[in-house]
Amino acid sequence: MTTGDEDVTRSDPAAAGRERDGSSSIDEAAADRAEATDGADGAPPREHPEPADLAAVRGWAGDETQLTDPATAITGSAESAIARGVGAADAVAEATAVALEAKHRAGGASPDILGALQSDEVVAAFLKLSDQFLAAQGFTEHGFRHANLVGRIAHNVLHHLGADEDLCELAAVSGYLHDVGNVVSRMNHGLSSAWVAYDALRRLEVDPYRIGLVLSAVGNHEEQYGSSVGPVGAAVILADKADVHRSRVRKGADTAADIHDRVNDAVTHSFLRVDSEAATITLELDLDTTRSTVLEYFEIFLDRMIMCRRAARTLGCEFKITANGVAVG
Repeated sequence: MTTGDEDVTRSDPAAAGRERDGSSSIDEAAADRAEATDGADGAPPREHPEPADLAAVRGWAGDETQLTDPATAITGSAESAIARGVGAADAVAEATAVALEAKHRAGGASPDILGALQSDEVVAAFLKLSDQFLAAQGFTEHGFRHANLVGRIAHNVLHHLGADEDLCELAAVSGYLHDVGNVVSRMNHGLSSAWVAYDALRRLEVDPYRIGLVLSAVGNHEEQYGSSVGPVGAAVILADKADVHRSRVRKGADTAADIHDRVNDAVTHSFLRVDSEAATITLELDLDTTRSTVLEYFEIFLDRMIMCRRAARTLGCEFKITANGVAVG
């Protein structure tokens, strides 16, 4: 785990070599605009009501000030069983008991599931077609840029909060696949994305427990019917909702007529900042108020921001928003 503000690139390969100048801003010319950095390690544990195991997994919802620290929220999750190399049946049993201890974890490298998916012809075709279908319906960009970016942000959210690399990689996989079901329909696309993900992961012979964690994250990323069910799903929600930027607006879009295009077009910079020491996850936005307003942003994205708040609490953090350097809410 690293400390201090550092740049983490999570998008197309061309962006991999770019570095920030040490400030919180990112390369404004890049298409990938949402990133995550962390603060220092070692946040002290916070008290929460019993049972401690359930509070760790869900985030304590009674007193909003009593959240478990991020590291406990993640390592206490049933999802962490995968890092110990347990079998599917044992993992399910442990998920029910929510009783995991780091000292029992098994070592060894995890499979490169994301790399295999990025090389998979079926997944590639479905992602490309999904973006084409959404373009025909007037939606913003949902192609390879968005898929790769959400995957990398989700990975790094967990990474900077101290999660095991195996769990981080599952977040990356879930983020990459979260919108692939738009090839079927925009309606309930989280659920259709989960079934497309299931087929792809089975073909790659991924074990059932990992598949199940990905399916729950993919199937729960939309605010209409989704819920933050664990660290992987929480990271995907935060990553997906953070990707608001003018680079998502289609060429020739009528920003005056469509509020979604107008709001995205107004966002010149978006940055998801993870501070493990303060236990906060902050979406930092710079908006061109001659194009749209903060009020319009919340007019269309309020439900998403509420979902992000719940997702952050699942990770033992509070969700915050700044717009043009001013704290909102």
